Amino acid sequence: MSDTALPTSIDDTLARLAQHDYVADRPLATCLYLALKLQRPLFLEGEPGTGKTEIARTLATMLGRPLIRLQCYEGLDLSGAAYEWNYARQMMEIRLAEATHDGRSKDALGADLFSERFLTKRALLQAIDPANPVAPVLLIDELDRADEPFEAFLLEVLADYQITIPELGTVRATQPPIVILTSNRTREIHDAVKRRCLYHWVDFPDVSRELAILQRRVPGIADTLARQIVAFVQQLRSIELYKLPGIAETIDWTRALMELDALVLDPELIQHTLGVLLKYQDDIARMQGSEAARLLEQVRQQAAERPA
Repeated sequence: MSDTALPTSIDDTLARLAQHDYVADRPLATCLYLALKLQRPLFLEGEPGTGKTEIARTLATMLGRPLIRLQCYEGLDLSGAAYEWNYARQMMEIRLAEATHDGRSKDALGADLFSERFLTKRALLQAIDPANPVAPVLLIDELDRADEPFEAFLLEVLADYQITIPELGTVRATQPPIVILTSNRTREIHDAVKRRCLYHWVDFPDVSRELAILQRRVPGIADTLARQIVAFVQQLRSIELYKLPGIAETIDWTRALMELDALVLDPELIQHTLGVLLKYQDDIARMQGSEAARLLEQVRQQAAERPA
């Protein structure tokens, strides 16, 4: 069940995230708690697969609020992110007025054509809509994929939770949305955007936290297999690969291994399932042959050296 009240402390933030199977570290919980308290956007930057997007989904569920997601991409503009006029409906209205001779003046017709009923609301405008019964969670995902000029438009939204529509005026949120921005750092985000946000770098989890995540997300996994999987993935991330496996890949690989009734890792099993863990052929080719066996041997040695 969700509790719509905001967390009362950092510890409460950690505990409530954990209730929804999100295992956060204390620095992330601190930033999230402060972002909620101060009503500031939270900017999460880090490698793909570290759980940045998931934090917004978990937060929406935790607080019982709708999640509005703006997926950024190259060429994203105002019409795709905030609003656009429904030109087809406007043309129909003009033709209907001409056919029925409804008596409206050109000025009156023009005002009607640019009223809210002809406005198509996209993610940003939906998030600050004054008619919202509760402030949503707005996820602006992978901002680094959008073009730099788009960031300039975002400044008004992030600073004042408002959007100016020339034909209608300024739409301002009565309840500011909870805003989470993410970036995989394929390019630098402008300082003007970052200054309006609280910032946190989301790194890959350490061994203990990844093990806790795995045990929550894949209930029933044997402790020995879970520890081997996490240790192997941690070793894999120390190698220079094109795309390091994220937490989602760890979870998917674990589920795949359980479907194959694996009890422990062995080199052949790893070779046959690398496509679940790695997504680029060059990375898979690098792990073929003795490399996977070498990493697995390191994992076994570490396990043998670990105190009972």
